[in-house]
Amino acid sequence: MTGMQNATGTGTAMPADLRYRLAELILAESARAGLGPGSRLPTERRLAADMGATRTSIRHALAVLEAQGHISREVGRGTFLRDDPAQGHATGTGSSGLRAATQDSRAAPADSSAAGRRGQAASMAGEAATSFAPADVMTIRRLLEPLAMPLVVAWATARDFREMDRCLAGGDRAASYEEFENWDLALHRTIMAASHSPLLGQLYSLIETARHGHSWGELKRRSASRERRERYQADHAALVAALRARDSDRATEAMRTHLSRVNNDLFGETA
Repeated sequence: MTGMQNATGTGTAMPADLRYRLAELILAESARAGLGPGSRLPTERRLAADMGATRTSIRHALAVLEAQGHISREVGRGTFLRDDPAQGHATGTGSSGLRAATQDSRAAPADSSAAGRRGQAASMAGEAATSFAPADVMTIRRLLEPLAMPLVVAWATARDFREMDRCLAGGDRAASYEEFENWDLALHRTIMAASHSPLLGQLYSLIETARHGHSWGELKRRSASRERRERYQADHAALVAALRARDSDRATEAMRTHLSRVNNDLFGETA
């Protein structure tokens, strides 16, 4: 883990792929330690020492896990698991499952079984997704996400809306680009998951993995500003309100408007 520590020294932002990799390692270590829902995680200082990372890196990784819904952080009490880390590491949330499959397939010997072939396919898909061009990612997002809104309107549950509210609140209190991006990813993942379509969820996980890639991260960071974050957050609130009102047309248009805004900010065009 010393390579990760060297790559995340003070004064530089931690790349998204490293934040997510370290987050997965924390889940994996929690599973190996036999921790379950409600268990308290070690302190940031202890995790940093155990994993050979800086405390800043650990803090970024915990922010990812909080946005993904794996942990809750309570002031004055500590950090607690919300779900089973073994289950979370095995199946993942969004792109985490693809990344876990990628890492597992690298560590395991070749397997000629169907399960082995599926693991290798997931590995290749995860690796390829991080190299997709940002313009391609946005094109597919603008095709897929607005058209999924009627499904979300039809199938979203009260629990789904509570999770959307949690992500909105996280975005409201985000103090940095990295924190806001974590909650932005989490909200879009939660909205798509609220369609309760396993196939759509798998398709979207590939898009989310692409958003962890270096090219996407650099482009998004260069275009970021406080004013744009505030506009995105207003878009998010309007979108969730339309979904809660079970208004398919308004939700579809809200998603289309939001993604058009993001596209314009990234590439200077709305087409």
